[in-house]
Amino acid sequence: MSDKAAPPTENSTYWPINSSSTPRFAGLVSFFRLPTMTDPSAVDIALVGLPWDGGTTNRAGTRHGPREVRTQSTLLRPYHHVTRTSPYEHCRVADLGDAPVNPLDITDTLRQLEAHYATLHGAGAVPITAGGDHLITLPILRALAKDGPVGLIQFDAHADVNDSYFGGQRYSHGTHVRRAIEEGLVDPKRTVQIGIRGTRYSPDGEDFSAEHGIRTINIEEVFSLGTKGVIEEIRRVVGSAPTYLTFDVDGIDPAFTPGTGTPEVGGYSVFEAQQMVRGLAGLDIIGGDVVEVSPPFDPSGVTALVGATMMFEILCVTAQATVARKEKLRR
Repeated sequence: MSDKAAPPTENSTYWPINSSSTPRFAGLVSFFRLPTMTDPSAVDIALVGLPWDGGTTNRAGTRHGPREVRTQSTLLRPYHHVTRTSPYEHCRVADLGDAPVNPLDITDTLRQLEAHYATLHGAGAVPITAGGDHLITLPILRALAKDGPVGLIQFDAHADVNDSYFGGQRYSHGTHVRRAIEEGLVDPKRTVQIGIRGTRYSPDGEDFSAEHGIRTINIEEVFSLGTKGVIEEIRRVVGSAPTYLTFDVDGIDPAFTPGTGTPEVGGYSVFEAQQMVRGLAGLDIIGGDVVEVSPPFDPSGVTALVGATMMFEILCVTAQATVARKEKLRR
């Protein structure tokens, strides 16, 4: 028996190792047991690890997230059980390793990351990243949105629109959305945040969002609308233009994701999160990330398994968008 599952397309080089013939606990570890590569021009979608938590304000540990997400991703099989299709049928997908970081310098890390993702983008590779704390989204957007602001779909317990921390530090995992809007990377009127909740530093915690036209779907409204209603609202806000998808695992209730830096009780379930991401099929997703998986706070590995599962859901809708863009170019 071959160590590759038999793919129905010509993408056999980019097909995961078959776990029915090679045990999941054997062999080199990569995202979803896909091949590892270094050339971004050889793929349609680049899976990237970003082991960095220099923007964390309290409970660190997300620098260890990508490695554990890779390990847990070996549990996932190639086909989606609802759509009965596989992203590997239609796109060349591979693990392109880890992005460069400097654990001692935020400014240098942001610079290195922007350059790294600009290289991926220039080669035509759509990035899907496992972080890392949520500040990583900012340099990725700097690379992907050079031609103009993009839409933003953010699953999260926190809006991340604070201005600064600790005497004027403007770059942290709680400020990146504000910076992205100020820098013209994200169109605030095409930005939707799902699951916002928790205590605040002040009563005006949503003023920036309201003033700039961000659509905030607090957790109470998530449960009021239901997943179907949330999906309809997301699609209404972002429309058909290019959109980036960022998924913070603290948007999910910490009963399911205890291994994260800033847990907030009262969130949606993993299944509800899966339903909402699946409902984004057909949107023009230009990249995505899963952030804030902190393995030191969850030795069981279940939070990293959730991270890997959401990464696969994002991969599926991104593959569909990637195929649609290619078909549009051929017309």
